[in-house]
Amino acid sequence: MAYTIDLSGRIAFVTGASSGLGAQFARTLARAGAAVVLASRRTDRLKELRAEIEGEGGDAHVVELDVTDQGSIKAAVARAETEVGSIDILVNNSGVSTTQRIQEVSPDDYDFIFDTNVKGAFFVAQEVGKRMLARAKGAAPGSYTGGRIINIASMAGLKVLPQIGVYCMSKAAMIQMTRAMAMEWGKFGINVNAICPGYIDTEINNHHWQTEAGQKLVAMLPRKRVGKPEDLDALIVLLASAQSHFVNGAIIAADDGFAI
Repeated sequence: MAYTIDLSGRIAFVTGASSGLGAQFARTLARAGAAVVLASRRTDRLKELRAEIEGEGGDAHVVELDVTDQGSIKAAVARAETEVGSIDILVNNSGVSTTQRIQEVSPDDYDFIFDTNVKGAFFVAQEVGKRMLARAKGAAPGSYTGGRIINIASMAGLKVLPQIGVYCMSKAAMIQMTRAMAMEWGKFGINVNAICPGYIDTEINNHHWQTEAGQKLVAMLPRKRVGKPEDLDALIVLLASAQSHFVNGAIIAADDGFAI
């Protein structure tokens, strides 16, 4: 007897869906039956992903979103709920980084990272969370009360790494944000959890693993390998599902043991 998780009837909003992990999360949730709303600034890439998902028989929609713009956040969430329906699942995935030593970080560098990874992630979750809360309190219509918010942090929020210190700080802040939201919203059936991925091979960093520096890094990893985006598929589906009702405020390292 096989065990399956079916997300049919659920609507998932995925930020940073134009590439990398965000695109893979969207594909995976669609394959599990959810209608997915693809959100990012690069709508041309989103349209390509929508066509791919629809070609597999899935349901996908595109909204433009700049998480550093409060107006854009409100407009994107409102459009998603108007055109698709109430958001049941948020995958809060948008993130940026720079590579530099601490003494080289400028105010602009700092703001670039924190405006997206912390402030942007917070206000996206807040906007979606307020709507989930309204449904849970009976103040807004919706076929499903409660919700699932999955913040994509990083093992860099658990273990400081050289030359990305501000990024590490931002992901540590996201971990505490996850716990705070879980504590306040859990009683309304809204579960908020965080995934902390380790090094994952995506189109953005694929070239790095072929370099001498990349090979040295791989040699330092516990099992001498980097992950693939699909290594997180089962985890994202579980946390998005009703079956995760007893998982709230969890900070889950998916890093092949690197942060131990």
